[in-house]
Amino acid sequence: METQMETRTKGIRGLGREVFGWCVYDFGAAAFTTSVTTVFFGPFITSVASAAADASGLVHPFGIEVHYGALYPYLISISVFLQICLLPLIGALADYTRMKKPLLVLSLFGGSGSVMAMLAVGPENYLLGGGLFLLANLCFGASDVLYNAFLPEICAPEDRNRVSSFGWGLGYLGGGVLLVLQYLFIAQADVFGLAEMDAARIALASCGFWWLLFGGFALTRLESRQAQRARTTGGPLIIAGFRELRSTLRALRRYPQTLLFLAAFLLYSDGIQTVTSISTQFGQEEVGLSMEDLAQVILIVQFVGVLGAWLFERLARRFGTKRSILFSLVVYIMITLYAYGPLQTKFDFYVMAAVTALVLVGSQALSRAAFSRMIPAGCEAEYFGIYEISERGTSWLSPLFFGLALQYTGSYRIAVLSLSAYFIVGFVLLLLVKFKRAEEEAQGEEGAFPVLPSQPHLQGNS
Repeated sequence: METQMETRTKGIRGLGREVFGWCVYDFGAAAFTTSVTTVFFGPFITSVASAAADASGLVHPFGIEVHYGALYPYLISISVFLQICLLPLIGALADYTRMKKPLLVLSLFGGSGSVMAMLAVGPENYLLGGGLFLLANLCFGASDVLYNAFLPEICAPEDRNRVSSFGWGLGYLGGGVLLVLQYLFIAQADVFGLAEMDAARIALASCGFWWLLFGGFALTRLESRQAQRARTTGGPLIIAGFRELRSTLRALRRYPQTLLFLAAFLLYSDGIQTVTSISTQFGQEEVGLSMEDLAQVILIVQFVGVLGAWLFERLARRFGTKRSILFSLVVYIMITLYAYGPLQTKFDFYVMAAVTALVLVGSQALSRAAFSRMIPAGCEAEYFGIYEISERGTSWLSPLFFGLALQYTGSYRIAVLSLSAYFIVGFVLLLLVKFKRAEEEAQGEEGAFPVLPSQPHLQGNS
């Protein structure tokens, strides 16, 4: 009879029950990033705030004067700040309480419910819309931490590149499919007698339903497990969570290669996020793309990204994870050079978008898989909480670098070129990381935490 571990280590070829469920969760949740944060919510909340603004174009949340056009960027900044403060604590509590799956369920219902509740955001009700977005984005970040923390538990180390890449690819596919359906719906809104604002509200709510539908299915496949290490703290839950987080941060110093990887990831991930977030602005201002052109670019990224996940998983299988990530950073450097010089036409921009999509998913999927092998057993959620703030904690820095370059040179091309510094420094730091040693440090007997006796269903995870 096939054992549970054998079922898990099939990877995605046999798509064992738990691996398949884990990947399907991303099919639902990734639509939040695509449909809510990238496409619909920004214009939607800006229109709502515009209707509530005074003659000077100002709204007054809690008595603070804010230009209606700046509301969405401020909401993004506040949500990132909340995630930086709370995600590591949520990860520590998940490992401390051994309630990773229940907390993931709570994040799923909180996030998807907040998005669906945007149906209630009426004209001028920007405070309700902003509050729902902050809650939804925090829940999405928490679900990301908890979801990623399952990766070391559902498959053996040698399978994680495949499973992580398949999950990322499926996520991009899910986001792309929903986005196509939403565009088709909005294009036919007048047939249903809907105003543009009502159609956008329904499109937003559909993202919450999509997340809940596929996320709920996925959670029926994921299993709760006993902790692999003993609790090191006690007392009230929140206090214990902070103590657990402090213990984790202190212990992290025992894993210098993992720390070095996080430093490299912090830099090149920041560059990746900035390239993707400013690409539409660059296309509009420098190449003269229309909104219809930019919508096509977003769809290109979603569907080509699926191919990128498959391609980089194959590259990692042949050349290794580290070399494949380094190759992706070389491609990013070439992209910034291409944007600085040869890129002139709409076709050129589409080529750049397609190449970016290929490396975007691959670099993210392989980075996640690599990090999962560099963390001690029983600390998955805590360390992925730190991983998330490494990804988000400096998300303001690279855009600031871009903005300053643009302000002082007046050139979008020079501003894009300046981002190559993040990829170059990230490349150098990653080159110094010894992946094998990082894995040995995390799995060594000198680990920072007391480990519980092995459970039969956990053997092979470390």
